[in-house]
Amino acid sequence: MPAVTADTLTLPRLSEAGLGDTERPVRSITTGPKGYEGEGFPVVRAFAGVSSADLDPFVHMDQMGEVDYAPGEPKGTDWHPHRGFETVTYMIDGRFQHQDSHGGGGLIEDGATQWMTAGSGILHIETPPEALVLSGGVFHGVQLWVNLPAKAKFATPKYQSIAGTQATLVSSADGGALVRIIAGSIGTNVGPGSTYTPITLAHATVEPGAQLSLPWDSSYNALVYVLSGRGTVGADARPIQQGQLAVLGRGDRITVTAEGTQDSNRPALEVLLLGGQPIREPVVSMGPFVMNTRAELFEAIQDYQSGRFGVIPDGAIMPHRAH
Repeated sequence: MPAVTADTLTLPRLSEAGLGDTERPVRSITTGPKGYEGEGFPVVRAFAGVSSADLDPFVHMDQMGEVDYAPGEPKGTDWHPHRGFETVTYMIDGRFQHQDSHGGGGLIEDGATQWMTAGSGILHIETPPEALVLSGGVFHGVQLWVNLPAKAKFATPKYQSIAGTQATLVSSADGGALVRIIAGSIGTNVGPGSTYTPITLAHATVEPGAQLSLPWDSSYNALVYVLSGRGTVGADARPIQQGQLAVLGRGDRITVTAEGTQDSNRPALEVLLLGGQPIREPVVSMGPFVMNTRAELFEAIQDYQSGRFGVIPDGAIMPHRAH
């Protein structure tokens, strides 16, 4: 980990903190419980125990893996519906195959991101390809759910494929951290993802003993999730480690520092940086549907059951199960 790397000395540098900049303090740190998703792949429920108001506009996030599968063990999901939000799948190691009922699809690997706007309703599948099921191997990624405002809940579904090489790469002021911007902006640096809801999503690798200080839109909320490693976060340098999420308070700058010594199998501090413009609308959800009212939720269930989300295409990919 991770799939996309670069020589930080050759990249554009993020600006250092200036007079008048305000570091965001830590409001809470929570530890995500472990569970299973789909056909049984292991996940960490990154947002468990955090209020929806602090997460807004995000709804849900799972860290998938990190796991080294033996042959025959890799698992994914079967075909299932979504409505009312966007699913973002970021693959750090390993590969996932995606297909949906509106013609989107492809292989997600090597730091790539699949951005699917479920909108008015869609069916899709995410499963490891047959070759990976047969061979086994490392599987590690993230799935994030981004809410849609009421005006976009019934938008036409769409699909974006963002290759790992398309992410905008920048480094910290001292070159000790690599930041991959997938969507939104950090300072003047803009990622390739197109979003209905204004957000920023980035993955940073902070080398042992290095510090990452970066500008952050003061109108956005700010979340820091540790994929692996140990360090500190926020103006008050609170300790944080793998599987923990920090919710930050108001300000216009985020600081993350890696401990000087990391585990040998996790040589750096790896963090996801997330933030967005809060939608501040009611959220009523049930499984794969995220709506504004209970009536809309029941409508989503009825529409799915009556086939209005589309159909599984002829010759569609299906879960690969070793026999």
